[in-house]
Amino acid sequence: MATPTLTSVQPAAGPSSGGDLIRLVGTGFAPQVRVLFDGAAATVAAREEGGASLIDLRTPAHGPGFVAIEVQNLDAAGVPIPGESVVLANAYRFTRPTVAREADLTRVIRQLLRELKRQVLANVSATVSVDYDDTTLDGLNIIAMAKVPSLTLSGPTLRPNRFYSANVAHEDVVPGSDGPEVVRRKPPYTVDLVFTLTAASERTAELFNLMAAVATFLNRNRWLELLRDPGDAARGAVRWELDADGEFRTQLAGKDDVRAFTCGFVVRGFDVDEGLPLDLGKLVTEPELLPTQAIATGGAS
Repeated sequence: MATPTLTSVQPAAGPSSGGDLIRLVGTGFAPQVRVLFDGAAATVAAREEGGASLIDLRTPAHGPGFVAIEVQNLDAAGVPIPGESVVLANAYRFTRPTVAREADLTRVIRQLLRELKRQVLANVSATVSVDYDDTTLDGLNIIAMAKVPSLTLSGPTLRPNRFYSANVAHEDVVPGSDGPEVVRRKPPYTVDLVFTLTAASERTAELFNLMAAVATFLNRNRWLELLRDPGDAARGAVRWELDADGEFRTQLAGKDDVRAFTCGFVVRGFDVDEGLPLDLGKLVTEPELLPTQAIATGGAS
């Protein structure tokens, strides 16, 4: 059988988490093949012939960046046939998942909980979905079951922020197969994260002390700061304004003799997404931008 060739990878980019379905087009593929992405084996889902050799497969997990694809022809026993393999350099680009900013939101909430525990009250909990009307303080139905005194962080709800939002596309210089490339990104969706704090106690004096502690917390912490990348401190930190939102509202005659107050605060200027690429489709689909350097290993059998 002739040495295989690999001429096309469709699509030529996908998430670093793997599992993307792609198609390899070439010639000379054996009935059984092995496909490697920089040494990481892919799962071959299907294979068919139709004028050209085709391989359908699912990508493995891999770190972000360009990788070479190697196709090895196998014999009936599943052993690579000497001389029947082909490598296409810089044939596929693994990209970071577009849901990375969700992790940043999780980090923001964790940091808020950490600081509330340290500066206000150790008994702090969080809820991302509550079923009560903020205007009636019926949240006591939830927090009354907690150990008092307690502090509950609810939210966030998203409020568009036009003051901090970007109005122009952002350009990033990223590594490319033939050198640096410019990738344009649409402006990210910028919002304020609106949180609610609900405090509860069985004693009025203790509740007022909690109220003073929360007010001090909001006055003292004017910024919320986190590393841009927890794994790379050299990238520096990013910070958002933190400010009170609305007034303290108290209820001193709640159910089961529980007293409570609620207040709001806001984290301003949070980007929900990173600004999705505007021209990623062009980068991976235009024929002149696809990698074409094939390196055959071995000769014809």
